[in-house]
Amino acid sequence: MDDFNDINIESGNLDNEQINQPPKSMGAFGIIFSKMTSDMKFVGLFTIIYGALSCLSIIGAVIGIPLIIAGLRIRESADEYSFFQTTNDNKALRRAFEKQQKYFNILKILIIVGLVLFVLYIVFIMIFGIFAFSSMDSYDSF
Repeated sequence: MDDFNDINIESGNLDNEQINQPPKSMGAFGIIFSKMTSDMKFVGLFTIIYGALSCLSIIGAVIGIPLIIAGLRIRESADEYSFFQTTNDNKALRRAFEKQQKYFNILKILIIVGLVLFVLYIVFIMIFGIFAFSSMDSYDSF
């Protein structure tokens, strides 16, 4: 597998000439592809571990459970990419893209929620600070 140019993803099945071809040797693209799938498995594993550690607290479970699910999706995607690399099955490539899309979608939602909570935290700190400094004026008279 040298590149994606000879793959027809829309057809969903292998051509007869693709089935009868002997496996190609791994070129530079194949080595990069293998490295990518191993990195995806690594990131998925540590996303799962981080999610499990987050689940140790009740509040952290709100973030931890989606992280575990996201980690599972990226590992499943890496498995589908590996299967595609060995078999050249277009359906495996489609499944890999779908699972990777689910991973990024979960992370996108978590990032947006995290940013909103951070902004609310800053607003709360500013309001608390304003009330704290305004109440200090009454202590100046002593």
